[in-house]
Amino acid sequence: MKQTLSIALSVAFVYALVILINKRFKKPSRYERSPRTLTPWNALDNGIDPSDEDLT
Repeated sequence: MKQTLSIALSVAFVYALVILINKRFKKPSRYERSPRTLTPWNALDNGIDPSDEDLT
């Protein structure tokens, strides 16, 4: 009984440590990044028609 409790506490501690480290060093998802420059392809996502001549 005492050994089972000790193992359960160790597993809970390691699990909490892994989650803490994961939140601290979380890398941004590739879908969360915003484009650095507005290309004609990305302009369509913003509702801008790239065929307009006024787009500079």
